[in-house]
Amino acid sequence: MHSSLARKILLALVAPALALPAAVQAGALERIKRGGEIVLGYIDNAAPFSETGADGQPKGYSVDLCRAVAEGIGQQLGVAGLKTRWQKLTVQNRLEAVHAGRVDLECSTTTWTLTRQRTVDFSLITFVDGANVLSLVKSGGTQLSAFAGKRIAVLAGTTTEKVLREALSRRKLQAEVVTIASRPEGVRLVEQAEIDGFASDRTTLIGAIAQLPNRGRFQLLDEDLSVEPYALALPRDDQEFRVAVNRVLAGLYRGGGIRAIYDRSLGPLGPPSLLLNATYFIQAVPE
Repeated sequence: MHSSLARKILLALVAPALALPAAVQAGALERIKRGGEIVLGYIDNAAPFSETGADGQPKGYSVDLCRAVAEGIGQQLGVAGLKTRWQKLTVQNRLEAVHAGRVDLECSTTTWTLTRQRTVDFSLITFVDGANVLSLVKSGGTQLSAFAGKRIAVLAGTTTEKVLREALSRRKLQAEVVTIASRPEGVRLVEQAEIDGFASDRTTLIGAIAQLPNRGRFQLLDEDLSVEPYALALPRDDQEFRVAVNRVLAGLYRGGGIRAIYDRSLGPLGPPSLLLNATYFIQAVPE
């Protein structure tokens, strides 16, 4: 075979592998074991799922789940004292950070969708929420129709943005959708009456106003606009890592350890819903 032709064939064979992020090529478990460290990403201001605590460390339901996963992976790999490094992300860059291999897991409020699964993979479902709209009690009704002719803020690039636009279109409601960058900004805009409503996931909206002295001024819609299945985002095409992550989660669901994690961050909002309990139950995959 001519040498130039051989080089072209070799390049065609290796090019797809070279295009993959380095972390995916090596395999996350292999890299974690070799470096003795797992990198976890989280979003601030997404209480009660992920936020920065008073001590500067991340905390919340999804954060605690990832801590349990990191500990479980260390045990599976036989790495005593596996180090955990946290990296703060944004709603806009969280999936790209996983895809590029800058973090091994993303631990916040990411909804598992088929479109997103073209870029990253997902663990077992960790929570089930629904999109809703926060507004001031004095603004009027608790139906989406009350926002006709008004302005609703939503985080740019989220599933909630898509759900909101579709809901308004389906119900033939003329409302202005204003995209913003963070949940605190959305709550502030509603509180100061600069916007009529702020659309986000119900539980994060409750968490965002829970500590406000004037939280009684706020209200939510009577019904959710969607069902949002949360999961931990992880690199695509890394089956061994996905199994290792799911082994820990399934063990928590199977053995009941998930309830202690739930109660720490979500307990004040009430017990797990019937839907969430069913989600834990059906995902208690046996070894």
